[in-house]
Amino acid sequence: MSWGSELWDQFDNLEKHTQWGIEFVEKYTKFVKERSEIETNYAKQIRNLSKKYQPKKNSREEEESKYTFCRAFLTTLNELNDYAGQHEVIAENLTSQIIIELSRYLQELKAERKSHFHDGRKAQQHIESSWKQLESCKRRFERDCKEADRAQQYFEKMDADINVTKADVEKARQQAQMRHQMAADSKSDYSAYLQKFNQEQNEHYYTVIPNIFQKLQDMEEKRIDRIGVCMKTFADVDRQVLPIVGKCLDGMTKAAESIEPKTDSKQVVESYKSGFEPPGDVEFEDYGQAMKRTASDTSLSNSRDVKEKPKEKSKGKLWPFMKNKNKSPKQHKEPLSHRLNDFMTSKPKMHCLRSLRRGLSLKLITLNSHVRNLIEGSGPEDFSHLPPEQRRKKLQGKIDELNKDIQKEMDQRDALTKMKDVYVKNPQMGDPASVDPRLSEIGQNIEKLQFEVQKFEGWLAEVEERMPSKSDTHRRSGLYETQNNTTVSTNCAQDRESPDGSYTEEQNSETQVKANINPIPPTSTTPEFDDEFDDEETLPTIGTCKALYPFEGHNEGTISVAEGELLYVIEEDKGDGWTRVRRNEDEEGYVPTSYVEVFLETNAKGAMTYI
Repeated sequence: MSWGSELWDQFDNLEKHTQWGIEFVEKYTKFVKERSEIETNYAKQIRNLSKKYQPKKNSREEEESKYTFCRAFLTTLNELNDYAGQHEVIAENLTSQIIIELSRYLQELKAERKSHFHDGRKAQQHIESSWKQLESCKRRFERDCKEADRAQQYFEKMDADINVTKADVEKARQQAQMRHQMAADSKSDYSAYLQKFNQEQNEHYYTVIPNIFQKLQDMEEKRIDRIGVCMKTFADVDRQVLPIVGKCLDGMTKAAESIEPKTDSKQVVESYKSGFEPPGDVEFEDYGQAMKRTASDTSLSNSRDVKEKPKEKSKGKLWPFMKNKNKSPKQHKEPLSHRLNDFMTSKPKMHCLRSLRRGLSLKLITLNSHVRNLIEGSGPEDFSHLPPEQRRKKLQGKIDELNKDIQKEMDQRDALTKMKDVYVKNPQMGDPASVDPRLSEIGQNIEKLQFEVQKFEGWLAEVEERMPSKSDTHRRSGLYETQNNTTVSTNCAQDRESPDGSYTEEQNSETQVKANINPIPPTSTTPEFDDEFDDEETLPTIGTCKALYPFEGHNEGTISVAEGELLYVIEEDKGDGWTRVRRNEDEEGYVPTSYVEVFLETNAKGAMTYI
């Protein structure tokens, strides 16, 4: 249906309708623009979210990357970042394919509508002007007809009156004829203009206005069609990114399916395995047998002329829960049998003080060392602050990295060597001597890297030698059983506990070694036992050691040593990487085993010398 034939009299309504159509286009453009802004903001928030939960660039990231669920989460974050990128694509396409196009089309639409309605108003004004002229001709014709009728009646009246002169009658007759002539002329003009107006009106309502309305109809249909195209594009913009969004979601699903709980649980073992052996069996300590012996038949008092050091409170206390008290005067120790008899008759005392002190002190030392390493951002070059198993892994990883660097340098050297051969054969391509400085530099780098590899391999060999094997475990277990059956230990369980709480075997030979080195006459002075356990037996020396490197000893329980310094060994490494040494009677503490060269006495435990 055509607007021209059906809506010929609805000019004003069509003007309002077309204006509403333009406003609708503006509203839809604003809608798409707001949708684009939402997509942009959503993509930005998704990117920020992905960036927020990305692992930080530190050593923790390396540890987390070992677990499958951490790698899956990282993959999810990367896929989410790509997912955000697709929403940015949606926003860009909405802007370029809809918003910009509609904004340009709106300007054209407004200009076209203005032109059409300008033509319509002009045609409307023309027909209205013709109508006014027609009305003016009609009123003039009507007026002339009335004047002619009055003039005719006046002539007839004058002609009938006998008293009127002939001249007056003639004048009245001429006036009537003139009025009739004017009426006839007005009629002719009115008729002609009426015919003209009818033609113009017919042309206006059947040609001009229909053409203008047809153009408006075409314009409106184009507007509606353009809106439909934009709505389709609106959906297609989303549909175009669906395959990539689907791939992102598939990537997230695949990452989730790649999580392996068993593998992660094994990785926990790999990450935290210390390499220490579990503690052995605890021996039965028969204090009753010691009570039966007297001072006369005690081996330590009669068979040997043993002298012990005066007993005093140690300055380097490792017991973390002691209260600061005034030191008591130095007192000499009495024979072991007297000590045991007094011990059995006195009020009960907590056993295994030395083991508890060593365990707690070494844990504090290790914790403080780890904290300082975290603050400083690095540890010792040989990773001596780590447990054996973790140290072995770190050393092996360092060796692998160095070997890769060596291989890269060697590849560069081979490439430069080939280049030099080409220069030698073809001097015009380059000077062979120009390659020599770089070859020399690479050679020096390879030597440095090889030296580093040898150094780390030495540390690795040292760790692997110290790490216990299954055969060592069985042999140690058998040794415990033999000792349990053949000897009765008078030492507390403190001599069997390593700093991390595991147990090892200490024999009475330590006391004998100490007695041989520093003999002190026996004394009957009774040792002081108080509720706070401030005093403990002074550990005997089991050997000597020489400091290979300087050690500051900032942590509580450690002792600082200088390179080349000689010290007494009073407690060997229990597998935790620490050796307890003494500088003099009052100063003792722990030092890293890798920092000293230890020489155990032949009658001490193990009867061995190691570095």
